[in-house]
Amino acid sequence: MKKLTLSAIVLLLVMLTAACGNGGGDGKGSESQKDSNTAIAGAASTDNGKTDAAAAAEPEKTDFKKLGDEPLTLSFYSTSGTFPDTEFNTLIADPIHKKYPNVTIERITPAADTTVEEVLSTHTPDIIYSSSTTHQKVIRTGAYEDLRDLIKTHNFDVTRIKPLLWNYITEITKGKGDQIYAIPFNSNQHVLYYNKDIFDKFGVEYPTDEQQTWDQILEIAKKLTRTENGVHYIGLSVDNLTGLAKGLGLPYLDRETGNAALDTPEWLRIFELNKQIFEIPGYVTPEGTWNWGRDQFMKDQVVAMRVTWLANMVGPLEELRQQGVEFNWDIAPAPNFEDQLGKTREAQVHTLSVNSQSKHKDEAFEVIAEILSDEGQSILARNGRIPAIIKPDLEKEYGLDIPVLQGKKVQNVFIGTPLQEHYFHPFETDISSKLTDAAEDLAVNGLDVNSVIRKTSDAINKDIETLKTTFGSQ
Repeated sequence: MKKLTLSAIVLLLVMLTAACGNGGGDGKGSESQKDSNTAIAGAASTDNGKTDAAAAAEPEKTDFKKLGDEPLTLSFYSTSGTFPDTEFNTLIADPIHKKYPNVTIERITPAADTTVEEVLSTHTPDIIYSSSTTHQKVIRTGAYEDLRDLIKTHNFDVTRIKPLLWNYITEITKGKGDQIYAIPFNSNQHVLYYNKDIFDKFGVEYPTDEQQTWDQILEIAKKLTRTENGVHYIGLSVDNLTGLAKGLGLPYLDRETGNAALDTPEWLRIFELNKQIFEIPGYVTPEGTWNWGRDQFMKDQVVAMRVTWLANMVGPLEELRQQGVEFNWDIAPAPNFEDQLGKTREAQVHTLSVNSQSKHKDEAFEVIAEILSDEGQSILARNGRIPAIIKPDLEKEYGLDIPVLQGKKVQNVFIGTPLQEHYFHPFETDISSKLTDAAEDLAVNGLDVNSVIRKTSDAINKDIETLKTTFGSQ
């Protein structure tokens, strides 16, 4: 016997109900019968009134637009960090366009001196790239979409993300609503870059492939800080207090009070180490130059060793290579204090977010999901960024597709356990320049460590009072 369709059953029930109603004498039937009929009719129809049979004949629909269903241009804005166009195209724009030919991601590139707040008040980028230095600033603008609903709608599996990255994301809003404002994009870790040409020039052995102590690195730096044929060489660049503090995972501000958190044994250790570096004979020039960084390492090529973020150097070095400028450099593990060996520095979390004002929130989130897929994260790894997802095999692919890393000791990137990035107080980036002032006091102004800590703490606390007046207690 052929099975009756649901529509046929409904029709039969309606006829039977009508017959019973006529037998009742008033032609209306009972209220319970009306309710029953309505329920059955509702079960046999879709929300738009179509029967199940009609709905089955149509393609399955979702309540969001799928990426690639129609031509679309999404805008992208990087709020912080080093993210040159070479990387933007290789890691994001090109892979998405290749998979979805009718989808284009265009980058918003404001003037260099434009603030994050100014950009987000005049533009509505669909996708926002951030790091710890700007998360709190973007939160103030209201530009972040709470991603919890999008995560659920698109069945995005957050358990694939490395805990030290995901835990940092949840810390941002812990106890303040618990919103999820960002998805980790990559783990930005620290290494020691060294210029082999400078080592060879002065007959000094290269840093080892095993993690070394700060004392060992300082001894090497002393041998390489010198002037030769009118060229002044610097043995070591460390990003000063802010960089060194990441070896111990130190916050600048107390999480509860918002006041300076520098008066601790751990911070004292950092100040003393930075002072030791500045006291290397010849480190500070007679003209008072003391702050050595990326340009002096890769463009001027007068810095022998630089301990810094991975992302701060790999992309720019590749761009420099494309311009025809190359030199003989390599990678060693980031050093640390002797009692901290086995750990490197904090892993900075680079993230992708959806703009709360975007007209294409679903599609923007789908782009993020694509970049967090195994395929998307493989592209990151092969081009010099450490993936955000838990997939150890990707370490074997690290750097395979980026020419500037060919022949380099990329395995040293993965020596040592990175620390989870400390909680950034909402005002931390606002007062970070005070740490630069403190380093200058140590380097050229003749202040002792304890005096600099007191002076810097006072300056920070003064700024915090102004910030609390402007923005509230956060």
